[in-house]
Amino acid sequence: MTSEISTNVIRTSDKRHLIAVIDGPNMSNLGARSKKVYGAIASLDDLKEYVRDYGDRLGVDVESFSSNYEGAILEFIHESASRVDGYIINPAGLTTIGEGVRHALEDTGRPVMEVHFANISASAGASRGLGGGSIQSSFSHTATGVTYGMRQYSYIGALTALVFGLDDTGFLGAGPAADE
Repeated sequence: MTSEISTNVIRTSDKRHLIAVIDGPNMSNLGARSKKVYGAIASLDDLKEYVRDYGDRLGVDVESFSSNYEGAILEFIHESASRVDGYIINPAGLTTIGEGVRHALEDTGRPVMEVHFANISASAGASRGLGGGSIQSSFSHTATGVTYGMRQYSYIGALTALVFGLDDTGFLGAGPAADE
């Protein structure tokens, strides 16, 4: 990725959150996938670096994990639950069938942002939609938030929203609920 990342945002906290970014099956093939949907990112490693650099500018640490195997993703979630502040997941090939991963994320009690490069709700042939048409994610109904259709920028939007949400103690943080 050759573009410069500019972060001129003011956070309400200086806590250096740890955010885990998980990429599921087929994301390892990112550079070879449809340019119309997935853009010009050459590899999953380029995406990881892009998100990590943005996180650093935002004042948070980003830990990336990717696997084509659901069991490995489950083990990562179980291992990381006690040390991360939140998750961003692109379930990719597990989007419609990854109930075990979705359940493991829910059990962590941590906020979870679901991301997709493609607009998974778009009809077949739509700009940045999937070739086969829309799909229903099994993750969305328990995710804290969802960003999709914006290629790599979906990750940036999710990371920004998650960090600001964690900083807001009345929203996702450890403080009293906003309506108290």
